[in-house]
Amino acid sequence: MGALMNPEHSWPIPPPGGWTADDLDTLPNLPPHTELIDGSLVFVSPQTLFHSTVVDFFNWHLRPLVPEGLEVLREFTIDIDRRNRPEPDVIVCREDVVTDLAQTRLPAEAVLLAIEVVSPESIDCDRETKPVKYARAGIPHYWRVENTDGRAVVYVFEREPVSRAYVASGIFHDRLKVSVPFTVDLDLTAITTKRGRRR
Repeated sequence: MGALMNPEHSWPIPPPGGWTADDLDTLPNLPPHTELIDGSLVFVSPQTLFHSTVVDFFNWHLRPLVPEGLEVLREFTIDIDRRNRPEPDVIVCREDVVTDLAQTRLPAEAVLLAIEVVSPESIDCDRETKPVKYARAGIPHYWRVENTDGRAVVYVFEREPVSRAYVASGIFHDRLKVSVPFTVDLDLTAITTKRGRRR
């Protein structure tokens, strides 16, 4: 109870209309990796070993695969609109928008691929809320990674230009092999093999 009464640990009270994307840079004492979804602050739970391992895997294995002019970043927020500033687990973006070591976000229109690793508390957001917002923002590719019996399964989506919505283009279990947005051929079993495929 004492922590709740301590102003340093009290929940921020949103202003009328909710928080804005700019507020993420100015609100004090926000936990790391706080996101803004529909004007509300979203706090993340402690990261599981599966989540951390998958994020590391894609962060490092995509770097040598991306074409010149593209950059791979992990856990970095993107501006979708005034009320939405989510933080994908991994993104591939244009290199020219990564300009300053002090920057805290990127424009969504510069993002080519957004990857979300699903946690138990983020299932609805990663399956429903974020894909809709990413597609509307014009992000061409979205990958969702889920833990299925201790294995990483990748669900791949591509934005259909007429409907401006994602359509599923593949489900990959042991091997991820795609030609867009660039050529990728990765052994997904390597993600969890060393740790015995534990959940």
